[in-house]
Amino acid sequence: MLRRLDLRGSARPAADLPRPEVAGAGPVAAVAAILDDVRARGDAALVELTERFDGVRLSDVRVPSEAIAAARDAAAPELVAALEVARDAIDAFHRSQLRPPHTFERGGVTIACTDSPVERAGVYVPGGRGAYPSTVLMTAVPARVAGVGQIVLCVPPDRATGAVAPAVLTAAAVAGVDEVYAVGGAQAIGAMAYGTPSIAPVDVIVGPGNVYVALAKRAVAGVVGVPSAFAGPSEVVVVADGTARPDFAAIDVVV
Repeated sequence: MLRRLDLRGSARPAADLPRPEVAGAGPVAAVAAILDDVRARGDAALVELTERFDGVRLSDVRVPSEAIAAARDAAAPELVAALEVARDAIDAFHRSQLRPPHTFERGGVTIACTDSPVERAGVYVPGGRGAYPSTVLMTAVPARVAGVGQIVLCVPPDRATGAVAPAVLTAAAVAGVDEVYAVGGAQAIGAMAYGTPSIAPVDVIVGPGNVYVALAKRAVAGVVGVPSAFAGPSEVVVVADGTARPDFAAIDVVV
């Protein structure tokens, strides 16, 4: 049952729109321990932590390129077409943001400002209760447009199948991701920041995640670029009047 709130007044109580509290000391200490473990033991820590948190025992943290190609080949044509349409739209928008180098001369001195892509970008895609191919596109496609040399994707394996969701692998293929690793949580952030024998360190990390992922990104910000601010919970406001289609409004709330 939905509870309707009339927010048109200027003196609505703050209790009508509660916000969760910032993470306490428990998650902060847990994330610090995970990062220290990954930095010290590399792949061995990733395997153990993935088994502990995701219930999956990995034989190899990297998803073979053949598995990525196979997922795309096996995907429904409608899914591939939808992902390609979304990819092209995201590409077009971010391509419009590209800026030519800007130079300024005065008194024999030339000052230049130019945007240069990093060599390796790390993309984090959440897992858990669902698969998020849209997150793959929204993070990897801008990196490709920017000219990033290598795009690395980390995503938790599915607890039931022990593998990365096929829709995520299909999106990775469509977006042009170079490497996919079946590792999630704070341990994935540590692996991309510090590097392990299997995962070479990246220059920047993007992508959403739970409180442990967010705290891990904050902790490694001095080691690797973390351009996004500390992410809070996902929130959405759908504005609709009597002319709106109720099914569309409901989809926006759910998705």
